[in-house]
Amino acid sequence: MARIRVGLVGCGFVSELHMYAFRRVYGVDVEVAAVAARGDHVVEFAVRHNIPRVYRSFADLIADADLDVIDICTPPNLHAGMIVGAMQAGKHVICEKPFAGYFGREGDEQPIGKRVPKALMYERVLEEMDATRAAIERTGKLFMYAEDWIYAPAVTKTAEIIRATKDKILFMKGEESHSGSHAAHAAQWAMTGGGSLIRMGCHPLSAVLYLKQVEAKARGERIRVASVTGDVGNVTAGLKPEERVYIKANPVDVEDWGTLTATFSDGTKATVFSGDMIMGGVRNLIETYTSGGSLFANITPNTHLMSYQTSEDKLAGVYITEKVDRKTGWQYVCLEEEWTRGYLQEIQDFMECVATGRQPLSDLALAYETIKVNYAGYWAAEEGRRVVL
Repeated sequence: MARIRVGLVGCGFVSELHMYAFRRVYGVDVEVAAVAARGDHVVEFAVRHNIPRVYRSFADLIADADLDVIDICTPPNLHAGMIVGAMQAGKHVICEKPFAGYFGREGDEQPIGKRVPKALMYERVLEEMDATRAAIERTGKLFMYAEDWIYAPAVTKTAEIIRATKDKILFMKGEESHSGSHAAHAAQWAMTGGGSLIRMGCHPLSAVLYLKQVEAKARGERIRVASVTGDVGNVTAGLKPEERVYIKANPVDVEDWGTLTATFSDGTKATVFSGDMIMGGVRNLIETYTSGGSLFANITPNTHLMSYQTSEDKLAGVYITEKVDRKTGWQYVCLEEEWTRGYLQEIQDFMECVATGRQPLSDLALAYETIKVNYAGYWAAEEGRRVVL
């Protein structure tokens, strides 16, 4: 069996999740053979994960002839250029969410999140995605969109039930929320391409778009997003410094609260919400209401294990779940979080795709549609109207 050699770009939080998953791939011989990042932390990261080669530049990484796959785990403003560069260098590409975004152009008024019209952002994002898609298709290499929600067991079981029943999905409601990102770049549109709605809301949005296509295929129908409405805001703007003890969001020109509603061509609906001011850990939820039943996918929090504890000190070395500010009191403990949230299944699928040449479950079409709908939501929110696609 030929070995698949992976080069990782970035060594932050999501890179740790990917490394955990790469080590658990079965049936395919996989090695993360190189990692690239600018900070000194990359050396410690490589030692800890037994990665033999360390690069300080992306150009050096993709020039490594031994690598088959480049796994992009960098801030969103770097994604498009890295995708094209890696694929033109003959590599298959895994790219973390979001696929694309608007990060500013020369001459834009600053800060762009408050000054550049969202209608113009939408137009320019589509232009860039079209160019990126064309470049990807010319290479003949695999593009794998790292959307873990598509692989989360609760979502894959929802899809299985929809395929079996062939029921019509009437309404879906999705959410990812927490108490705010610790990363400084999350506050700036020029780095992230938006606020909570794209940084977190892209997950449930991809999931509802995916499930709607599962339904369409099962029923032999063609279904697309026909229109989008939206609303965004900065609901924490009025907080005093002493009121920000637990809320980490402190936006410069992005939203910390956002919602969009997609109306599909069959008249059905899906609403996605995301907020940076929700306490109690990460909320990853999809509710699906069909003509024959209801499905609640509680990715997190869930009740695999509930804990009531009184000593914070004794739990110092115990992981409970992401984004909780304390470990005492009642807690929803996430067991096998990488499995529950789909990271293991995602990387397994991608490595099988590289080995066999088949297309991934989370692909370029899903990546493109997610960003298109997300930016239509920003446009709709700014102008206070329905955007027809």
